[in-house]
Amino acid sequence: MTGVRYALVVVLLVLGVLDSFSLAANVTYDHRALVIDGKRRVLVSGSIHYPRSTPEMWPDLIQKSKDGGLDVIETYVFWNLHEPFRNQYDFEGRKDLVKFVKLVGAAGLYAHIRIGPYVCAEWNYGGFPVWLHFVPGIKFRTDNEPFKAEMKRFTAKIVDVLKQEKLYASQGGPVILSQIENEYGNVQSSYGSAAKSYIQWAATMATSLNTGVPWVMCNQPDAPDPIINTCNGFYCDQFTPNSKNKPKIWTENWTGWFLSFGGASPYRPVEDLAYAVARFYQNGGTLQNYYMYHGGTNFGRTTGGPFISTSYDYDAPIDEYGLVRQPNWGHLREVHKAIKMCEEALVSTEPAVSSLGRNLEATVYKSGSQCCAFLANVDTQSDATVTFNGNTYHLPAWSVSILPDCKNVVLNTAKINSVTMRPSFSNQPLKVDASASEAFDSGWSWIDEPVGISKDNSFAKLGLSEQINTTADTSDYLWYSLSTDIKGDEPFLENGSETVLHVESLGHALHVFINKKLAGSGRGGKGNSKVSLEIPITLVPGKNTIDLLSLTVGLQQYGAFFETKGAGVTGVKLESQKNGITVDISSGQWTYQIGLKGEDLGLSSGISSQWLSQPSLPKNKPLTWYKTTFDAPDGSDPVALDFTGFGKGEAWINGQSIGRYWPSYIASGHCTAYCNYRGAYSSSKCLKNCDKPSQTLYHVPQSWLKPTGNTLVLFEEIGSDPTRLSFASKQIESVCAHVSESHPPPVDMWSSDTKLQKSGPILSLECPSPNQIISSIKFASFGTPLGTCGSYSQGQCSSQNALSTVQKACIGSKSCSVQVSIKAFGDPCRGKTKSLAVEASCE
Repeated sequence: MTGVRYALVVVLLVLGVLDSFSLAANVTYDHRALVIDGKRRVLVSGSIHYPRSTPEMWPDLIQKSKDGGLDVIETYVFWNLHEPFRNQYDFEGRKDLVKFVKLVGAAGLYAHIRIGPYVCAEWNYGGFPVWLHFVPGIKFRTDNEPFKAEMKRFTAKIVDVLKQEKLYASQGGPVILSQIENEYGNVQSSYGSAAKSYIQWAATMATSLNTGVPWVMCNQPDAPDPIINTCNGFYCDQFTPNSKNKPKIWTENWTGWFLSFGGASPYRPVEDLAYAVARFYQNGGTLQNYYMYHGGTNFGRTTGGPFISTSYDYDAPIDEYGLVRQPNWGHLREVHKAIKMCEEALVSTEPAVSSLGRNLEATVYKSGSQCCAFLANVDTQSDATVTFNGNTYHLPAWSVSILPDCKNVVLNTAKINSVTMRPSFSNQPLKVDASASEAFDSGWSWIDEPVGISKDNSFAKLGLSEQINTTADTSDYLWYSLSTDIKGDEPFLENGSETVLHVESLGHALHVFINKKLAGSGRGGKGNSKVSLEIPITLVPGKNTIDLLSLTVGLQQYGAFFETKGAGVTGVKLESQKNGITVDISSGQWTYQIGLKGEDLGLSSGISSQWLSQPSLPKNKPLTWYKTTFDAPDGSDPVALDFTGFGKGEAWINGQSIGRYWPSYIASGHCTAYCNYRGAYSSSKCLKNCDKPSQTLYHVPQSWLKPTGNTLVLFEEIGSDPTRLSFASKQIESVCAHVSESHPPPVDMWSSDTKLQKSGPILSLECPSPNQIISSIKFASFGTPLGTCGSYSQGQCSSQNALSTVQKACIGSKSCSVQVSIKAFGDPCRGKTKSLAVEASCE
């Protein structure tokens, strides 16, 4: 989208707020629901964190959310983003909270603003600015006066910013909920008696700000009135609010899980996600929020953890690049439509629950002429056939059927009607500008980052300093440097003596240089960030330098007293292997340098007179800055930089950081080719990408690119060949669908008229882009096809005319629908339930 067109869209959308939310709304609640202008509502929400995407992406993300059936967009507010220095606020660019909320309102959606201001969110330091750590006498998240004063000041600031723009529903805006604190109940016991008074204070402070809308506290069983306590988790159907006067709200339904450097990629089968959603509304839920609906990207140094990856895709219905993930997005949209068909009955009465057998349950909401039923099979193994209201229904294991008229099934959570999309990445070389490549053969220039102390503001101190207290997180990097004289008669120089350097660190990673040469490296992991190194080294008579480059990979962001979790080197010893003599040099005179010289020089912008182009380009050399100028990749597809084969570092395009890259960190975990959706999900249940780099592709927003003259800067810690770097464009390789004779018709075709119900299941295909048509049918089988999208195969039986029938119905069209029945395809195997599987290409 061009800049002019984008600006026009934003203006029109923001002006649209006046149409969507022109009148003040009264938002209250009772035991059954949020009440908006006197009407109880069943609401579906999704999390989109504004700084994890770009303002240019926001309108499309919000529209896709609305099209997916959402009513509400939920976001955290990130304190360290908005107040990087005390009383210096920033609401520009990706930090423009007001613009984001206005766009939500312009789309006709509500907003839930989770101020916190502690947010967790796998965000650096849990969203707290690091300067907060240095406020005298402060203790975070407890009944501590310095902390409460700062927390109140920031919370009031955000409320005031929103009030000034009239963004609360009470003012005619879209914001219907706010959150104070975040998952404090998970750690509350660690804070003793002060925790209860702190929570009471937080509740009183928040309500005193007079937003005119309710406040919530998630995972806070003792949230004081009038604060609504809410649930976070993979399942919240069994959650009960702490008062009969409060509605049942699910603030975080985890659509997948975050990725860590060194970890495999988690994903959650959409059948299980849909099951969890249906069970929540079946059991009295009124507002459910997907965490995340669009996860996005941890640009810059925003990742927390430590070791959280740059990608925050979260297996969300809208992927990191802003594309809908199918079948997740489509299947959940069907669930939302089915739930909304039941809205009037759901909010009007209490449910009648009955058993249909072991692990089988019927829940009925009936009010006047309205009747809605949920039939659940919570068994993890066995399908079941049940009788309800005189009719027979088949319930797959771990599924819920929704009957908006208490007779006909509109949807079963285990039966997907939605299209499946099979994405792929196609690589294209970095197109180095011709004008730049004439200057030097490779098209790249470089600058060496000095080993050890190179800046004038270095300082000396006895002993080893804790890293975060020293750097205040102004950089990932801290140099520890020691110079030591080794005399000829010392055991470390005896013939045949091998000296071992022992280094202990709180983390997160470490590079050791002896006399300016790399001697070894180490790193922690997501379970234990500590580093312990034993490195054989060679010392020389006279002066020797030991330079330790300690680095953080996102600060701790979760747990009680997480702000006390330190980093950096804690112990250094020299040991002679020949005679066992050990010398502890930890208490020596160490010289410190905060950050890299290249950071002080602003090399990430690419502007410097020190870039070298001759002699030959150094490759596989640690601590090297690289720069090139390139043209934008062809096409309009979302793009990423492919760092396959690189070590570790950070990358900038036109001065914007796309984040830390670390493809040399290989994923561990137990991956399986198939993940059974049946049974309780956990973050380690469904994993892919084991024994490969945790992340090789790093999202580059299209709005950051110019047609030509783009500047790319890399800082490579470990060593790589920058000329291997390429762009990867994300495309949809295939669209698929697999629908059986037992599927209900698509939700949009549902009718309470039993005759219309007999139309039966339909397989639908649709190309993802407006200008695409179905160009070919790669596979089509009606019978007992096997496999998944991209790997379908014929089963024991298949109709002979399946391929020709689907080709005739679909080729040349943007979308098509085919009835799944023996009437359309014949009966290739009598007595068996048959299905139709199709894979198509779009061009």
